[in-house]
Amino acid sequence: MQLAMIGLGRMGGNIARRLLRAGHQCPVFDMDETAVATLAAEGATPAADLATLVSGLARPRAIWVMLPAGAVTDGALDTLLPMLDAQDVVIEGGNSFWKDSAARAEKFAASGVYYLDVGTSGGIWGLARGYCLMIGGDAAAVARLAPIFEALAPGEAAAPANLQRNSDTTAHQGWLHCGASGAGHYTKMVHNGIEYGMMQAMAEGLDLLKNGPLAIDVAEVTENWRRGSVVSSWLLDLTAAALAQQPDLANYSGHVSDSGEGRWTVDTAVENAIPTPVLAAALFARFRSRQEASFADKALSAMRHGFGGHLEPK
Repeated sequence: MQLAMIGLGRMGGNIARRLLRAGHQCPVFDMDETAVATLAAEGATPAADLATLVSGLARPRAIWVMLPAGAVTDGALDTLLPMLDAQDVVIEGGNSFWKDSAARAEKFAASGVYYLDVGTSGGIWGLARGYCLMIGGDAAAVARLAPIFEALAPGEAAAPANLQRNSDTTAHQGWLHCGASGAGHYTKMVHNGIEYGMMQAMAEGLDLLKNGPLAIDVAEVTENWRRGSVVSSWLLDLTAAALAQQPDLANYSGHVSDSGEGRWTVDTAVENAIPTPVLAAALFARFRSRQEASFADKALSAMRHGFGGHLEPK
């Protein structure tokens, strides 16, 4: 199947690679000519600009936009829409605000173009592990692109062998049509809000181990917890790896950024009067980290770098 990729950063580039390795055709474009050339050497079809990319696609077209949320994504989509025809599908896989995604879907639908908002989780490890995909938009468009989602998702074999399947949907494969337009990015927003809370709880616990009343090897404890404990997880794996390399995490300042989705999660909770005290506290803890760094803050920095390649501000 053919899918064009616009945006070849940490996520977009690896999504294109995973599709190529699965046998799909992947024309690509990015403002970074080096990124385009690198993917071209791996089998992608390079395009010098958006017009060239779009004109070379088989109809009905399928295009994935993987750019930073906000003005960059808005600009690319505004440029793209007049080039498209009815029945074409555009996927927006960045971390856009779900209300913006729902509004864009209406705008695209007026031209007969399908717009899918796809929350994408997997970070820099998605190429090897696969991506968890949360999809919003028209069901027929989602079904048409099922081979793409199947190639990107981890698949059922990636789940623990003793995990009971809860449904016969594609959720057990790692991708899910969550609902109408906006549902994909809404689900991803809540996912990231939960991620904030999980990371904060782990980081505070490690701080208590390191600076508590007993001499305890924190790196060894995290390795121990990875094997059979209730808190075993990918986040714990990444933290243990960071501690094994540097037990005091001295290379991390503890300045913990937030991508925006944590804020949107808390804002949405307030709008709907839904109590989320843990998620709110985790967000505020990130704000506090920019004033004075603790070991917990450094652990958070290490986790973000581990799963997403996020670099601390200079």
